[in-house]
Amino acid sequence: MGVAGCGKSTVAARLATALGCALIEGDDFHLPQSQHKMRHGIALDDADRWPWLDRLGVLLAESPGGAVLSCSALKRRYRERLRAAVPALQTVFIDIGPEEARARVAARPAHLFPPSLVASQFEALEPPLGEPGVLRVDAMQPRAVQGEAILRWLGHAAPQPLMETPP
Repeated sequence: MGVAGCGKSTVAARLATALGCALIEGDDFHLPQSQHKMRHGIALDDADRWPWLDRLGVLLAESPGGAVLSCSALKRRYRERLRAAVPALQTVFIDIGPEEARARVAARPAHLFPPSLVASQFEALEPPLGEPGVLRVDAMQPRAVQGEAILRWLGHAAPQPLMETPP
């Protein structure tokens, strides 16, 4: 989890491959009206996010063998909603600064999330530090370092090479 541009989709995809489990890309499950709002630079509110989070919780709970979810989960109550569906949920917080996040989002012009919304993500962000089952990783670390730290935290040996391909 983390703000737009932190690298959560890239890290999640590589982690799912390393763990041999399903990947759930949260952006794929936004309601059409939410996608429309984001494409037009309108920040989502809680009412936009509740059905999305509920759907993601169902997908996680119904994933045989587990899954890796890429999801902003910016607020504690969003993470609590996901934990209600999957009580043993473990969260990786990919921490990034506002300037770097905006630069990364600006570098992907075809994405539904415009750079103008990055500030709203930081305004909504309630870092999960201190919550149970949370690991913080630095978005500025190489993807391989992030992946190895996550796998160690989960109690898995890192296959070689892990997450070495560029994003």
